[in-house]
Amino acid sequence: MRRLAAWAAVCALLLTGCSADGGGADSGRITLRFQSLAWQQESVEANKELVKEWNASHPDIRVEYVQGSWDSVHDQLLTSFEGGEAPDIIHDASDDLADFAYGGYLADLSGLLPERLTADIPRQSWESATFGKGVYGVPFLQEPRVLIANKKILDSSGVRIPTAGKPWSWEEFRQVTKTLTQEMGEGRYGVAWPLKEPVSVTLNLGLSAGGQLFHRGDDGKVTIKFTDGDGVVPGTVHDQVNTDKSASRTTLGMGGSDTLPGFFGGKYAMVPLGFSYRQQIVQQAPKGFEWAVLPAPAGPEGPAQGVSPQTLSVAEDTPHKKEAARFIDFLLQPRNMVRLAKGDWMLPTGSKALADPALHTDEAGWSTGAALARDLRSAPAQSVRGYPEWKDKVATPALQEYYSGAIDAAELEKRLVNDGNLVLSRYQR
Repeated sequence: MRRLAAWAAVCALLLTGCSADGGGADSGRITLRFQSLAWQQESVEANKELVKEWNASHPDIRVEYVQGSWDSVHDQLLTSFEGGEAPDIIHDASDDLADFAYGGYLADLSGLLPERLTADIPRQSWESATFGKGVYGVPFLQEPRVLIANKKILDSSGVRIPTAGKPWSWEEFRQVTKTLTQEMGEGRYGVAWPLKEPVSVTLNLGLSAGGQLFHRGDDGKVTIKFTDGDGVVPGTVHDQVNTDKSASRTTLGMGGSDTLPGFFGGKYAMVPLGFSYRQQIVQQAPKGFEWAVLPAPAGPEGPAQGVSPQTLSVAEDTPHKKEAARFIDFLLQPRNMVRLAKGDWMLPTGSKALADPALHTDEAGWSTGAALARDLRSAPAQSVRGYPEWKDKVATPALQEYYSGAIDAAELEKRLVNDGNLVLSRYQR
């Protein structure tokens, strides 16, 4: 009876292997699931076209396109990892990878990627996806924050127009917004800060002023220290809103898209936004509206700015890591990276793709963004375990209260540092 049962089990396994669509299929074809977070129509089309092109030229390694969502990706991935159902190839952002990387859910890509790809992407971009001694994602798209400006208002004001080579300092930026507000009249503002999600904006722009906030010791543990450089960006925004009255208070709780109607209506002269918002402006701006893309203000560190690039990772549990890496290499060939960048209205990380003439035109501010690429750095909190909790429970409410004038700078520092270090300590025992 035992022999009969064992033989039945073997037959069942053989039948299962023959019917699977994955690595054990009759045809020998491998199927890889690629979860993409592309959401803009141009971007979705570019991704689907590239998947189709891959499948046409690789009959033995089929890629299945799976649509994901930025709104729910972290929880969705965590559930799929724990349930053993994660996609083979994962589209995400570098600031979401730390817990997955340290938790063993993502494959270390060291040694899996071709030299062509590793050499083409600058070191500072790779740092954003490096955790410990491993690389857990390929950074491929990045988005600097820029100033979207009403060209007519700026031109008529006579203020100096900044360039990527000579941006405004934070002090000059504050003075410019005061001047614009005075000239625009009551109920109008030199700048609108959409700070519904204030943490990444504050930290990433703070790099230009020497801000870092997170400091890793020789023991590998991270602590929070608030320096003069860390106070420049939040101090500027606070003073524009509460002292100069040159920044709109009502936009502090808004997302970027929420500010566009007021911007188009001439209520705000400038809005700091991610580079990809240019697509919405092109689509939504009223006929005849003139706008310009200006570099964000800079400090002693120059126009340095933190970014969290979009990444492509491979699940640790997939039995087809080499094949998944081959698809990533195909997706990120220079010509394909340009297609993905244009589809998302963002900048590619790859040097060859970034040099494409299509990304250096003055139209829609592409040339300004491309000129900023060399100064983009890994976001300060990129590899900090516990950052999501610190951001949600400590930094977001503290910054929101400070920007609105409810607390002062001393209280802001106390919360970010004291409460923040208590949170981080639980992740570093």
